[in-house]
Amino acid sequence: MSDELAITGLECFGHHGVFDFERRDGQVFVIDLVLGLDTRPAAASDDLHETVHYGTLVEAVKAAVERDPVDLIETLAQRVANVCLLEHRVEWVRVTVHKPDAPIDATFSDVALTITRKRTLQP
Repeated sequence: MSDELAITGLECFGHHGVFDFERRDGQVFVIDLVLGLDTRPAAASDDLHETVHYGTLVEAVKAAVERDPVDLIETLAQRVANVCLLEHRVEWVRVTVHKPDAPIDATFSDVALTITRKRTLQP
């Protein structure tokens, strides 16, 4: 059993994309996270050390989005998932990367990719 902690609408500025102007000029990416974790220990102890410190996690995710440009939002989403899974209390993570200013020659409100990743068991 796991509970869910959601962080939505995290705005980051990155230089990701396949076009030169995306790499040069950059654009806003919006990240939504849902973390699967057991919150019972934190609820029982009322101790921050027994849960995910979402302020620290947000800083790490923001830094991951804003560094090292990649071509695809698929690669960016995986990078964010990897950051979240470094927190040992996170059992699984659902990451949505929104690219609201994607270079599409049409009227649209958003381009978004959602992935779900689980912690792999270490032998």
